[in-house]
Amino acid sequence: MYNRCISSILAILLSFILLACSTASTQQPLGTNINSIQTAKKVVALSSLAADIISQLDQTKLVGIAGSKLFKDHPQFQKLPRVSEGQNPPNLEKIVALKPDLVIGAEGFSNQTTDKLKQLGIPIYLTQVKTWESLEEITKTLAKSIDADPQPLLNRYQTFLPEKQNPTLSTLVLVSRQPILAPNKNSWAGDLLDKFSTINVAASLQGSSPIGGYVTLSAEKVLQVNPDVIIVVNSPQQTDAALLDSFKKEAFWKELKATKNNRIYVFDYYGLVNPGSIDAIEKACKQLKQVL
Repeated sequence: MYNRCISSILAILLSFILLACSTASTQQPLGTNINSIQTAKKVVALSSLAADIISQLDQTKLVGIAGSKLFKDHPQFQKLPRVSEGQNPPNLEKIVALKPDLVIGAEGFSNQTTDKLKQLGIPIYLTQVKTWESLEEITKTLAKSIDADPQPLLNRYQTFLPEKQNPTLSTLVLVSRQPILAPNKNSWAGDLLDKFSTINVAASLQGSSPIGGYVTLSAEKVLQVNPDVIIVVNSPQQTDAALLDSFKKEAFWKELKATKNNRIYVFDYYGLVNPGSIDAIEKACKQLKQVL
């Protein structure tokens, strides 16, 4: 029973990480050539980050969003139609009924829906956001698509980051226990850590993980890298420190430098693993400034 429960939680976590990976990279976003679109006036956003960016740039252009817990308490999103809920695929009929002149999706997610929208002649822009630079570029591109000024938002992004410092602390981010998964440099989390004064000990590691940007570590490897700081990431299904509690049962846990120096921290999944929203990114950056 316990193993089945762990497997179920891990499967859900991996699906969320896969979504995070699919919504991030420096390559050119796919779909319609957005430069060929005249100024969009009715935008439907199928990812929480895209919805937040459009809302920050010009809220009047956003006519529909995907359901997300991140917007539960945000008044600017309360009256907007939801075209999906939870992990369910976006509802094609709901999207079409909104008569959008641009739909923003995430590459690798809900492709069946976006393919059908393209067949109907609705412009689609698919984003990938694996690096800070790609976040900035997508913000500029979306701003251009709705004839908005991206600079205020770009300026806000810069306030999230610390002044450049020489790395002094080694850090390991753990997103699951069975298997032990950590982000390397080819992930949003890895790129974000690089912006702070820390050394991501998994940055250059390669492994057999099926998830791009993440590596599978053994207990022996964790002991070998023995980081100064450990960040444990709770998944959207773990509202408390459940993952941290599970790691505390590992025999190697008490032997780590970070454990002995009480430098174990719990971060939310959104912001660090999946960018999620601008507020989530800001929260993760503030926490990184505090712990590093």
